[in-house]
Amino acid sequence: MMTKAIMQLDTLTCPSCMTKIQKALANQTGVASVKVLFNASKVKLQFDDTQTTADQLAAVVTGLGYTVKSIKVKQPKVA
Repeated sequence: MMTKAIMQLDTLTCPSCMTKIQKALANQTGVASVKVLFNASKVKLQFDDTQTTADQLAAVVTGLGYTVKSIKVKQPKVA
C-alpha cells in the first residue's frame, strides 16, 4: 500500500541541503516519490509501507544531521 507522509524539518539553510535530503530518501527501498519544499522546510513522501516506515525515513534525514520536528502520515483509504 502506498502511504503519504509530510515531514516538518528545522529550517533548511541552503539548496544543497534540499538536494542531499532528496537524494538520500529517493535511494531508500520502497520510496516512490520525494519532494523537498525548501522554503517551507518540509519533505513530502510517498512510499510503500510494506518496505519501509515513516520513522525509518525520518531516521535517514536525522542521520544526515537535520532535525525532523514532526511527521504527518496519511494512510491510504482501503476500498
